Amino acid sequence: MTSRTPPGPILAATDFSGPSRHAADRAARLAHETGAALTLLHVLPGGALQELREWLGASHPMEQQLHDEADRQLGAWAAELQTSRRVNIRAVKSTGSPLVEIDRECEELNASLLVVGARGSGFLRQLVLGSTSERLLRRTKRAVLVVRHKPHEAYRHVLVALDFSPWSAHAIALARRVAPHARLLLFNAYQVPFESKLRYAGVDPATIDHYRKQARADALQRVLSLAASSGLKPGDWDPCIVEGEASQALLEQEQEQDCDLVVLGKHGRSVTEDMLLGSVSKHVLAEGSTDVLVSTARDA
Repeated sequence: MTSRTPPGPILAATDFSGPSRHAADRAARLAHETGAALTLLHVLPGGALQELREWLGASHPMEQQLHDEADRQLGAWAAELQTSRRVNIRAVKSTGSPLVEIDRECEELNASLLVVGARGSGFLRQLVLGSTSERLLRRTKRAVLVVRHKPHEAYRHVLVALDFSPWSAHAIALARRVAPHARLLLFNAYQVPFESKLRYAGVDPATIDHYRKQARADALQRVLSLAASSGLKPGDWDPCIVEGEASQALLEQEQEQDCDLVVLGKHGRSVTEDMLLGSVSKHVLAEGSTDVLVSTARDA
């Protein structure tokens, strides 16, 4: 038996909120399952600290108290996870812009995965739900796992959204790396191009239905080809080809198929589709109910 090379390091960012605790727990589980190195990072926002100095003075003991409390909480979390998940954890505290500090730590570690909670109480709330999340996804070269729920087991049912752009093969590879024992649902949403205009132009329903069937058949064939080129075995995956608008169809399938992870990519086939896919990612992050893994690479 050949030994498997452990994946690259994992970075989990925490603001000590409940959601970020779930994220740290999932990161520790993944590190234990895959043998990856794990770093737990907390950032004290530099802007807030500067305001504190302006209000209370540069030598006020409150700033040191904040640092000491962050060190205490970070150390306690790391020790708890090391014991419960049987994994070594490197704890890091930094000060500055959370976006800059997270990105810097990712680069220094050459992290293969950044893990954050879906809704933090501090800087991570803006990081995941606000404009900062878009800046992070545009800036980072790392896959980003957004965790919504307390993890109870390894991922089992993973919905991988495909648009057949260059990142699609990487999305499948990433899903297999993060959820090696999961069954994959390879999802694609198709639509008849300009259907409303065809109807307006008087194209008969039978012809439009023919186009619909052809669009579905084409999508299925491309999914089959992509699965084969990705090395998936028949028992490892199922096709999930649906008609409709991508973001809404994705959310519906997430629920119907009882998925515990959705994998998306931030790149489309063109600048316009990059914008569309960004809106799909944003919609799924805001409205979905399961963990979301965002691929950031075009190649497998």
